Amino acid sequence: MAAKGSANDIADEDLEPLADETARQAQRVVAAYAEDADECRMLLSMLGIGPNARGE
Repeated sequence: MAAKGSANDIADEDLEPLADETARQAQRVVAAYAEDADECRMLLSMLGIGPNARGE
């Protein structure tokens, strides 16, 4: 069954990139609460704020 979008869905092209400082702050918060380095990498990747994503 196909997923239906809701009125609150945002298209990818409507999203604006995070400011570098905002991304750094978010990385610190994720790192502080992650159980280990692997979880931290996974969460940062899922959020699109991993070190590799920011350098591209």
